[in-house]
Amino acid sequence: MTSNDLRGALKGRVLLPGDDGFDQAATAWNLTVGQPVAAVAEAADAGDVAALVRYTRRAGLTVTAQPSGHGASGDVEGVILLRTGRLNEVEVRAEERVARVGAGAKWGQVLAAAGPLGLAGLSGSAPGVSVTGYTLGGGIGWFSRAYGFASDSVRALDVVDADGEPGRVTAESDPDLFWALRGGGGDFAVVTAVELELYPVPVLYGGRVIWPQHRTGEVYDAFLEITAEAPRELSVWINRFQPPGAPPMVTLDLAYLGEAARAEDLLARLGKIEGALSDSRGVVPLAELGGITAEPTDPAPSIARAELLTGLDADAVERLLAKPVEPLINVQIRHLGGALAEPGGGAGASGALTEPYLLGLLGLGLPHAADATRAKQAEVVADLESRVSGRKPYTMLSPGDTAAQSFSAGTLARLREIKRARDPHHVFRANYPVLG
Repeated sequence: MTSNDLRGALKGRVLLPGDDGFDQAATAWNLTVGQPVAAVAEAADAGDVAALVRYTRRAGLTVTAQPSGHGASGDVEGVILLRTGRLNEVEVRAEERVARVGAGAKWGQVLAAAGPLGLAGLSGSAPGVSVTGYTLGGGIGWFSRAYGFASDSVRALDVVDADGEPGRVTAESDPDLFWALRGGGGDFAVVTAVELELYPVPVLYGGRVIWPQHRTGEVYDAFLEITAEAPRELSVWINRFQPPGAPPMVTLDLAYLGEAARAEDLLARLGKIEGALSDSRGVVPLAELGGITAEPTDPAPSIARAELLTGLDADAVERLLAKPVEPLINVQIRHLGGALAEPGGGAGASGALTEPYLLGLLGLGLPHAADATRAKQAEVVADLESRVSGRKPYTMLSPGDTAAQSFSAGTLARLREIKRARDPHHVFRANYPVLG
């Protein structure tokens, strides 16, 4: 097989090292993650995906699919990088409360299409993340306490298998593969489209409140008090935040699936904390959901680490507050629980997430800051060691982590069995392979 064979197999663009545009096409969203791939193939349609997989299978190569490059691990040396960004169609069937979403579509597109109909998919906090990549890895966002993992809302998937054959996977047609694809990552087939259940969200209340650093203790107390009794419709995340060149501050990000008056009752405790620098709370159009946290929309060099916490008591809070945030940008705690801890009987590979809190640590990945960022992350985790469960959500794994950290031993064994049966020649490689 030659590069001409690969180019001849696809309608879309194929780039090899040295070609104009190759470096940009191979770049991950996180600029600290290198991707030493052998080629980049940009699929024009689902037929191109099937043709590429057949080529890869015959040539004894491996393909990894990335719609946008979020979640990349860098474990892609010598593989063919498949970009599915052109498969970006979104169809909302309001009467069925279902969205059919192409593999390259992003959450912002789904929210914009479904929001005016009073419906929403189980998106994350950033509208620029691809629906498929996020959902295959489970997906935790603002609606998860109410409805669970995004992966559990999948009703069907269009896929290309390891022989390059297209197919449709449902709970009835292929229970094992349907289970594995919903939360087990992209290690079993290339997904070209998903059908997702939509949920009624007639009103969404949300926003961010920012206080100066000296209010941090009061804000943490309020966070613990509010989350102790929070209904599933309310999600609250707290951040010790210090952007480069800015003073340290503390913020609460929140979203409530319901009327503003009820949300304000649930959050009345915040009115006792004086000195807010800004307060953006109010009714939020679903298409503007990403504005709550205003996460970056362009690729950037960063180093992230996530850990699940078994609890957050006064001693843990004291440890979190004892030291400065720098050199990190953000130390975030997300309140979990609700439907995440109690999945239904038809749940996928993500299973149950019983830990009540998620710790997120974010810092710059620039060369002069990378070592200090990693050291600070390790220090924070060591301070909370007795409360760190050791498990991590799949979509929040980072370079150096493995898929084994996301699943129980039984779940991982089943995923590996399905991988060996469906892809014995290792045609596919997920960001975090289950056999890695």
